[in-house]
Amino acid sequence: MSNDLPISSSNKSIAVLPFVNMSADPENEYFSDGITEEIINALTTVKGLKVIARTSSFAFKNKNIDVRTIGDQLGVSTILEGSVRKAKNRVRITAQLISTNDGTHFWSKNFDRELEDIFAVQDEISLQIADQIRENFGHLNIQEHLIKEPTQNIEAYNLYLKGRYQHLMWDGPGIENAIGLYEQCVSVDPSFALPYFGLAYCYAMAGSWGNNKDLLQMSEENLNNGFNLDKQSYIGYFSKATLSFWGQWDFINGHKYFQKAIELNPSYTEAEEGLIELFTAVGYFEKALWHTDNILKINPLSPNHYFTKANIHFLNEDYSKALECIETSLGINPDFTHPIGLKQLCLILTKDYGKLNDFLSQTPLAEKPEECRVLYKLVNPEDKVDIDISRVSLMIKEDSGGALFPWQLFLLVHLDKHEMALDFLEENIRMRTGQVINFMNIPLLKPLHQYQRFHDLQQSAFRIELLPSPDSDKQIQIAAPKALMSVAEIDLVLEIFGKGMKEEKWFLNPSLSLRELAENVNTSSNKLSWLLNERIGQNFNEYINSLRLENFKENALNPANSHLTLLGLAYESGFNSKSVFNVFFKKTEGMTPKAWLRSNQI
Repeated sequence: MSNDLPISSSNKSIAVLPFVNMSADPENEYFSDGITEEIINALTTVKGLKVIARTSSFAFKNKNIDVRTIGDQLGVSTILEGSVRKAKNRVRITAQLISTNDGTHFWSKNFDRELEDIFAVQDEISLQIADQIRENFGHLNIQEHLIKEPTQNIEAYNLYLKGRYQHLMWDGPGIENAIGLYEQCVSVDPSFALPYFGLAYCYAMAGSWGNNKDLLQMSEENLNNGFNLDKQSYIGYFSKATLSFWGQWDFINGHKYFQKAIELNPSYTEAEEGLIELFTAVGYFEKALWHTDNILKINPLSPNHYFTKANIHFLNEDYSKALECIETSLGINPDFTHPIGLKQLCLILTKDYGKLNDFLSQTPLAEKPEECRVLYKLVNPEDKVDIDISRVSLMIKEDSGGALFPWQLFLLVHLDKHEMALDFLEENIRMRTGQVINFMNIPLLKPLHQYQRFHDLQQSAFRIELLPSPDSDKQIQIAAPKALMSVAEIDLVLEIFGKGMKEEKWFLNPSLSLRELAENVNTSSNKLSWLLNERIGQNFNEYINSLRLENFKENALNPANSHLTLLGLAYESGFNSKSVFNVFFKKTEGMTPKAWLRSNQI
């Protein structure tokens, strides 16, 4: 007899798909997205539960794709989907859990609440989801609460969700809009920490790419305000790391704060990606690749993570692997400009003008296409391609920036204007400009390596005392599970447990939950979950349904019950769903209930 679930009970994993905005106002999308993100964040605090990151979950937004396909792509056993309807001061949230093995719904519920109760309902939903996964897939240690109320001001929270919605556009206009909304949020509730951290990140990025010292100072001030209110915010430490790394090129403190953010929330892939970018800039490629592979386990559909991995391979001069990652990134988001620009550079260095020219012609978002073609000719003079380079000097003078990569610098280098190129590089290092942070390993800057001045610039930014120790990287280790109960406590609980199941037949209650059963045996749900999994070798539903199944078989073979249907007997045995009964029976016995009955009747 097999006690396996349709999906391996070790696969305690979930993807929370974007909740559908069912409100009359389509602009309430920010609210349904915000609720989704809050539930994702809450579930990430449950140790041992794999929660797919927001970016990958949101890749399925507005797409009608079978949950089994989604499960295969994300590697999860469960999907949570739902909807949000917000009207005046009321909110209605529907949620349902679906098995990715066969598409069956094994839990659903509606929550109707006043808007002022939004944090309580988010906590309630998250706890019930975690409970359901534990009951179906194995032990999890679940806290009493998964969501803390970050503010008591609903107007401020609403503004924060609007700001976060813009922030997560990850582009210039989005960051600018987010700043305005976060500022409004702070004015409404100065005691709310999260908008300060949002402002700190936005000002850090805006200031870093434009060398705006005033914005960087505003980032610092908002960080101080936020940490005065919440000293253990992983979002706060991520913002602080961003300011240190991108704004100040402070690799030691940037490393420390990224690590702190990851320590507080190991599932926060934005922080781990920041750490990867830092390792990439200082040339710790092996560490960077390890962390990239790690975050792709919980965020496998992030175009940015694949771009980051491609950039590591590009800087390490492995262009074939870089192009593979670029294609994956663009397959997820064809309009993502970062991998588009990087693909142009890879095609230049792999000497494939045909592909480059086709790509530039077919890609409206290509970076500096004219400069790109000229650079190809300069880098590959032996390739007899018809490219007019007469305007190159004007291109350099007219360059107004705005691109991810420093095309002006690359043109100077390959025109052999090396002193001018070094002047440009020195000025941009002084200004801490964007992707120039990778200058030590950018292949197109190799001609500058012959100059002492280049090595002096490299030393000014990357001398050993400015770098984190190569051995200081804390890779998250999963601790071995500890026994939650003493031998005496186990024996006592099992005694009560056995008596309740045998004499009182608790399993006949179709709505029996792990928490209710734990109350019956005078222990906590965490301890009972651990006991079932570690000592009995089954999760809650496996155990209870196996008792229900034995009861059903006994009754089904009793001639006195011949007038009853098999489904009626299943319901009398405690099963609360036809599909659950049939799936569990066939998985356990290897045949349908009818076939089993025929084979066992004399």
